Amino acid sequence: MYVWMRLLRVAATYKRRGRVTVGEEGRLAFRCLPTDLDMNFHLNNARYMMLADMGRIDIFLRGGLVAAARKRGWGPLLGGLQVAYVREIRLWQRFELVSSIETWEDTQIIGRHRFLLQDGRTAAIILTTGGIYDFKGRRFVEAGAVMAAIGNDAPPRPPHEAEQTFMASHRGLRTVATNGS
Repeated sequence: MYVWMRLLRVAATYKRRGRVTVGEEGRLAFRCLPTDLDMNFHLNNARYMMLADMGRIDIFLRGGLVAAARKRGWGPLLGGLQVAYVREIRLWQRFELVSSIETWEDTQIIGRHRFLLQDGRTAAIILTTGGIYDFKGRRFVEAGAVMAAIGNDAPPRPPHEAEQTFMASHRGLRTVATNGS
């Protein structure tokens, strides 16, 4: 139930928190609840993924992607992610999730989610790759067309080394999964 309450909070408050454009960060504040814990009494790894979903939903709502996608019969689909855990988030501890669209290439959009402790240190970072699927056309939409649909005409910045490595790793793992090996 608490997952839905968090989602409702994000959906109910996105307009008053203002627009987020590509390259800007969306920020959401959370507290580690008893239902978020694993057997080590810190934030469960699956909760990081669920909270990253909240961050994506937030920037998609605030950036106009949800409205543009609905109008065109598109939908965002997560392709994969990579996470690095650096510090634990303990019971009742407050933390902030900072989410952003970092860059894009072809049909692949790279996102980043940082989990920040109250002292500003990073607890975890997640890189995501995904795309916008055109359900009518049965294909992924070129990222440039997606950016144009939300009013962003800036070119993507070149992926940095960690993003390039992540994208290559994702393509390789996807090939393995597709070929059944």
